Amino acid sequence: MIFTDSGILLFRQDFREADRMVSLYTKEHGRLNARLPGVARAVGKLKAFSEPFVLADYRIYVRRGGVVGTITGGKIHQVFPGIRRELKKMTLAMLFCELFQRLTPLHQPSEDKFELLLCGLTELEYGQPNPAFAAAFTLRLMTLAGFGLDHPVLQIPVEFWRRIHEDKFSSLVFTQPEEMLSLAKCNSVCRRFLNQYLAYPLNTLKNFGLEESSAYTEFSPRPEPNSIPTR
Repeated sequence: MIFTDSGILLFRQDFREADRMVSLYTKEHGRLNARLPGVARAVGKLKAFSEPFVLADYRIYVRRGGVVGTITGGKIHQVFPGIRRELKKMTLAMLFCELFQRLTPLHQPSEDKFELLLCGLTELEYGQPNPAFAAAFTLRLMTLAGFGLDHPVLQIPVEFWRRIHEDKFSSLVFTQPEEMLSLAKCNSVCRRFLNQYLAYPLNTLKNFGLEESSAYTEFSPRPEPNSIPTR
């Protein structure tokens, strides 16, 4: 079977002498694994298709009964050069990709999830990461993945909870002390969920020299000691 689908590359790994194994989140087929043959060679024609968070139409061949496809061609739409020029943007983009890799099942399509990832990368490309970016993205992915919370916790105001789940990422700029405290509580919710759900820490954060416990406070002002309720 041969099909073409829009996808964003989440993860890549060298395989054999010159191949690469990649994980894609696609619009119509969900998350899937595929092989890019020969791209590690100097003359590899599909090398750009194996770069992290590239958006492209991938042409994929899957043998009958197979679970890993082979990418045979395609068309690149966006490589997000603005993200690649800034370390903080790169860190966030890689975090988003690993969250998708770890929190989404194989071969279960969700256009809403695809649009969430594309929206997050697009706003990073054309804007600046704000302190609420990581928490807002994670909470929205939690909701789409079936782990979301129906109501605010830790006494987070309902309107703040709605904004963090619905407003554009770039508009989530908070300056008031009560807003900063609510954002710190949202970061805490994300950390608690990931620590409980994931069997091992996020590799992206380790590779960027961040501690698991500070994964989200890295992108937000740090609250004063004892300012976040433990219940």
